[in-house]
Amino acid sequence: MTSHSVPRTRYTPADLSDEELATRAAGELFHTTVAYEELMRRYQRTLFNVCARYLGNERDADDVCQEVMLKVLHGLKQFEGKAKFKTWLYSITYNECITQYRKEKRKKRLFDALSLESQEEAQEPEEPLTSRGGLDRWLVHVNPVDREILVLRFVAELEFQEIADIMRMGLSATKMRYKRALEKLRKHIDAPL
Repeated sequence: MTSHSVPRTRYTPADLSDEELATRAAGELFHTTVAYEELMRRYQRTLFNVCARYLGNERDADDVCQEVMLKVLHGLKQFEGKAKFKTWLYSITYNECITQYRKEKRKKRLFDALSLESQEEAQEPEEPLTSRGGLDRWLVHVNPVDREILVLRFVAELEFQEIADIMRMGLSATKMRYKRALEKLRKHIDAPL
């Protein structure tokens, strides 16, 4: 019996912890997706919010969320439970957001270099995320790494150690960047309009 083998008994997915569901999903996939679907249901909204705040638009966030869900689906058999499922999930999310951010940055540099405007941008101007509330309009004032720390802390509600693990930074460096990012945000918030 492998570590991912689970008894074929009936269970109520909502009653299981994330880690129990991850173990179940790894043993069930691809015959059934009940445990996997429950995991994704639990995190879908927060996952989308993390991506949207990090990337700055909902279209890219939706694409990244789909990619994350596929990576989780195919990666569950390798999930060993050394970290919490939530930490593993946000680590994948963080890496996918970084990849998407870099793609968009390269695309923007290309358009700038060619003095062209993206057709998408010309047809559909990006709406600021201020409509979703407080944090969004201030996140533009911090660099991408600090933005991700703030998003993981406030939106995903992760502990500093989990954030440090996801971002592959030391705990003290993570706390220091968090503190500096908050100070920078306070200056922008307190600045007269």
